[in-house]
Amino acid sequence: MLDMGRRQFITLVGGAAAAWPLAARAQQPAMPVIGYLYAGSPDSSANLLRAFRKGLNEVGYFEGQNVAIEFRAAYNEFERLPDLAADLVRRRVAAIVTPGSVAAALAAKTATATIPVVFGIGTDPVQAGLVTSLNRPGGNVTGVSYMQGELAAKQVGLLHELLPEATRFAVLANPNNPLVNDSIVTDSRAAVSSIGGHVEVLSASRNSEIDAAFANLTGQGCQALLVSPGPLFGNRRIHIAMLAMRYAMPAMYYDREFAEIGGLISYGTSLVDQYRQTGIYTGRVLRGERPTDLPVQRATTFELVINVQTAKTLGLTIPPTLLARADEVIE
Repeated sequence: MLDMGRRQFITLVGGAAAAWPLAARAQQPAMPVIGYLYAGSPDSSANLLRAFRKGLNEVGYFEGQNVAIEFRAAYNEFERLPDLAADLVRRRVAAIVTPGSVAAALAAKTATATIPVVFGIGTDPVQAGLVTSLNRPGGNVTGVSYMQGELAAKQVGLLHELLPEATRFAVLANPNNPLVNDSIVTDSRAAVSSIGGHVEVLSASRNSEIDAAFANLTGQGCQALLVSPGPLFGNRRIHIAMLAMRYAMPAMYYDREFAEIGGLISYGTSLVDQYRQTGIYTGRVLRGERPTDLPVQRATTFELVINVQTAKTLGLTIPPTLLARADEVIE
């Protein structure tokens, strides 16, 4: 009987020991999931996604280890954003990130009043209706604003310095991104008017319309082009830079990546740094900080990048004073 009892005891202890790891795993909290809602195509913005992940890493979150990311992309079909946001809410994600799009941020805010939403946008989030103030956002929404829509006057001034004889400017704008584009059109018209010039607005809300917009440039007699910011044009940056070269159109871009791939000149904030900041804020939310207590971050540094090789191809001479102010000159 003693041997039988000992065997039963050992069997019970061994079974319990085997069960302990399973019980411990069952008690571990589930890995938080971030919903990444993008108006464009994440595939064409791999470097920005890396920057977002870097920001997460800086606050201790590593994808696949202690956080997961669920991607939802509208591929520039903005009407899909509300359904995609609602799908993430049903998924019960821990936070929704909406980089690079006011429309995506508004769709996420409309879809939930409880799940934290972290945006990255190029316009005033108060004017967009996302937050009540920059210092005290209120509600479940906060993020990073990088002022893309407020730089048109500066961009016109740089183009005028490069092309002092130009009087007919064009703005390539996406009507589906009205808050940013309205600001750019208004500011660029005021800036061009101050030098006695005129602005034509060329609209493109789909990939196929970009080619048509460029075909209208020469017919309108335009001498210089401003490309407004947004996922549609960012995703098509190589194609747009090539079209500008095909039509021999000096163009100002909002992000250095355009100049790096052959665009003439860019002036704006660093999108890579802004996506990193968005990742940091998302990590802070995952740690338990409330969006209402996280002030909207504002861009403080701006980059001027000039592609000298493209200028030579277009037959342009960059003024030495402009080259001296450039943060980077691409030979």
